[in-house]
Amino acid sequence: MCMHLKVNIEEEVRMSTPARKRLMRDFKRLQQDPPAGISGAPQDNNIMLWNAVIFGPDDTPWDGGTFKLTLQFTEDYPNKPPTVRFVSRMFHPNIYADGSICLDILQNQWSPIYDVAAILTSIQSLLCDPNPNSPANSEAARMFSENKREYNRRVREIVE
Repeated sequence: MCMHLKVNIEEEVRMSTPARKRLMRDFKRLQQDPPAGISGAPQDNNIMLWNAVIFGPDDTPWDGGTFKLTLQFTEDYPNKPPTVRFVSRMFHPNIYADGSICLDILQNQWSPIYDVAAILTSIQSLLCDPNPNSPANSEAARMFSENKREYNRRVREIVE
């Protein structure tokens, strides 16, 4: 009996780390005031792993698309950014073949003031506003710069 009790208390203490408290706050804020075209929630019984969806912005080649992502947090959050990956197949200058994203705020420009909503909003705006100078997909970057029509066609292919 005592042993069982001890485990539960340790579990409770472990569960309420600063990172987990912050993620609960992020989740509440996301539910109460969700940015347009974005949703996200922790996976069942694991606040450190989230599933998110970004809808392609209207009047762009991404329009009508639903793009799934995962966000993996560590106990260092919010001092360190999560690992964010697209699960959906993507064709974009700043998204690697494995779905990882080349975005300054997820790397060297990270700040603890960013929450999950801010991360997802930044990724959503990156869709329409790529940075061809830091390509993760060189073919997409080249096409974006040299043949916008063909680029838009390739994007619409993955949207459908």
